Amino acid sequence: MKVVIIGGVAGGASCAARLRRLDENAEIVMVERGPYVSYANCGLPYHVGGIIADEASLLIASPQLFRDQFAIEVRTNTEAVAIDAKAKTVCLRDVTTGTTKLESYDKLVLSPGAVSIKPPIPGIDHPSIFHVRTVPDARAIRAWMTSNPKGKRAVVIGGGFIGLEMVENLVHRGFDVTLLELADQVLAPLDVEQSRVVEDVLRRHGVALALGEAVSGFVHQASGEIDVLTKAGTTYTANIVILALGVRPDTELAKSAGLKLGERGGIRVDEQMRTSDHDIYAVGDAVEVHDMVTGADTLLALAGPANRQGRIAADAIKGRPSRFRGVQGTAIIGLFGTTVAWTGASEKTLRRLGREDFEKIYLYPNHHARYYPGAKTISMKLIFAKSDGRILGAQAYGEEGVDRRIDVIATLIQKGGTVYDLEEAELCYAPQYGSAKDAANFAGMIAANVLRNDMPIAHWSTDHGSLLLDVRESAEIEAYAVSNATHIPLKQLRARLSELPQDREIAVICRSGQRAYLATRILLQNGFSAKTLSGGVLAVQKKT
Repeated sequence: MKVVIIGGVAGGASCAARLRRLDENAEIVMVERGPYVSYANCGLPYHVGGIIADEASLLIASPQLFRDQFAIEVRTNTEAVAIDAKAKTVCLRDVTTGTTKLESYDKLVLSPGAVSIKPPIPGIDHPSIFHVRTVPDARAIRAWMTSNPKGKRAVVIGGGFIGLEMVENLVHRGFDVTLLELADQVLAPLDVEQSRVVEDVLRRHGVALALGEAVSGFVHQASGEIDVLTKAGTTYTANIVILALGVRPDTELAKSAGLKLGERGGIRVDEQMRTSDHDIYAVGDAVEVHDMVTGADTLLALAGPANRQGRIAADAIKGRPSRFRGVQGTAIIGLFGTTVAWTGASEKTLRRLGREDFEKIYLYPNHHARYYPGAKTISMKLIFAKSDGRILGAQAYGEEGVDRRIDVIATLIQKGGTVYDLEEAELCYAPQYGSAKDAANFAGMIAANVLRNDMPIAHWSTDHGSLLLDVRESAEIEAYAVSNATHIPLKQLRARLSELPQDREIAVICRSGQRAYLATRILLQNGFSAKTLSGGVLAVQKKT
């Protein structure tokens, strides 16, 4: 059997290696249009910033390694330009010489990835405007920095992963950075109130944010500087511009083979990564995948799913019953010493899809035991189904411990887990790592309390007409007062119940929600109608 794999990096390279481990006799040819067959493109911003000093560190596997360890023929600087599915051949072009040849196959795997979005904006081909997608891209930016050591004003366009990572690394290199983003928030997968925390981090580190601004053109100044023009009429002057406008699936080869595309523009595949042609598979950023939380088809340009898809395609080629379960969008980004991570569906996604059977909670636990030195707060949002408690999504921000909590929740989501499973999860505990009631357990307990109606909740965005009861201490009120709130400290509440109306709903607030929950329990058991305002003052401060 002869298998031709178009594209290396994550999906193609993992497919090739897995296939060889399953079949020692298969003829495997891997084709890559660039000079590197397997590299860590997630590390490119950190190479630009000098955190990863050696470019060779980004090169995961060389063509020689594939030949020596796996007996796989690798052809770099070779572009696949067309597929004849009936003849089972692919036309390959040597990008150095321009010569072409036909390569036959028994099975074909497409891993073309995605291409950076480059809209037809006037002036966008300026030599000081860069993408960050490949090793040569990073090399070109570093060369520009070497030849323009005094050029320290940068504009980054796009507030996604690459955009924010480039912002941080440019600041690390001493640049004054302006971030332009078309949307009204950075990091589109986050709910807007969670993104506001990230935006505050950027501002604290001197980054100028221009949200809701669309670029209309680039003007080359005689001084060598670039004027970035926006549709709103604003001009931002820079020495260097980084385009991080996102990516789109590279489907030109798929179209040449007559393969079916999905509604989102990616290659349509089944659970075994097989396309509409029985002998052609596709993996990675170019394919449409099934969102296991929402049930919708989506595009997801992440290395983890691409690697798994490559393995599954190899299994399927060898007749194994492996199936790709789908995606849930688990992701993480580090930013100026803080971490933001998420998994599953966001609230805005659920609302966009017309889903209303869900609830959300906000909480602010410590990342390890409070009594152990160095405890840091984690800001968490958990979204779950009202009907059965199934976990739908989570978002978290903090300096420490964010990754572990999101990983726990992501694993439960993949197994269809509920908030009841989360509250009962047995997790590692020592004071320097967590608490006996871990932050993840704590999220499950609060959510379960909501579903059991032990803690009816309200939210700042939806609560109307309730009497607002603030149970914080007087010193806390002086530091941050909530307007129109009645103030009764928690420790005085039982003695002052007569001051509260029993014919009106009471929304209880404290700093983060814990004391408000205790107050809610007191009120409910004394005949009052009460709800806890989820997240307390911390949630309303974050929202604004």
